[in-house]
Amino acid sequence: MQRIFFHIQNPNVRDLREVAARINQGEIVIFPTDTIYALGCLMTNRQGIERICRVTNKKEKQARMSLICQDISSISKYTPQISNEVFRTMKRYLPGPYTFILKSNNYVQKFFRNNRDEIGVRIPQNKILEELLPLLDAPLISTSLNSVDNIQKYYTDPDEIEVEFEHKADLLLDGGIGDNEESTVLDCTGQEITLVREGKGPVE
Repeated sequence: MQRIFFHIQNPNVRDLREVAARINQGEIVIFPTDTIYALGCLMTNRQGIERICRVTNKKEKQARMSLICQDISSISKYTPQISNEVFRTMKRYLPGPYTFILKSNNYVQKFFRNNRDEIGVRIPQNKILEELLPLLDAPLISTSLNSVDNIQKYYTDPDEIEVEFEHKADLLLDGGIGDNEESTVLDCTGQEITLVREGKGPVE
């Protein structure tokens, strides 16, 4: 695994282009968000998704994967029409530490087993991701980086991440010490928006 250091507010553009090229070619990557570190690959990378499931020791349905999207307008490519209420709520909270569970369209479902009909969507407030995502061929699909045993432990220190995942991922984007609190999750698949998990993002 190659570890690449990034300034959290002013990431090196040349390094980002190298990272994007490698992700586009099928590599899997550990990266910072505005909450905890995550493990991901291109949404269209079927083999990468399978690798992530092996690394996390989870079945695909249990991995709670989310799309990391560039902006709200790009989300419409991967979900049926979003209601006005959901759109206003997303616009209010994003970018930020929130995961919105939305219905997925047929394009998304063909990359997942069991025809997954819903997907989590994130737009983290993170400068590294903000500048990386436009360079990718598709959104990242990711899951939180936590221990594979029964202890719910999140990795916040890139030094520890490098030791634990040295032979399990291709790239580590080091953006410094991460947070240890997950995103707030809002389910938008029903008639009303419901709070599934209260995390870092406050909900009024």
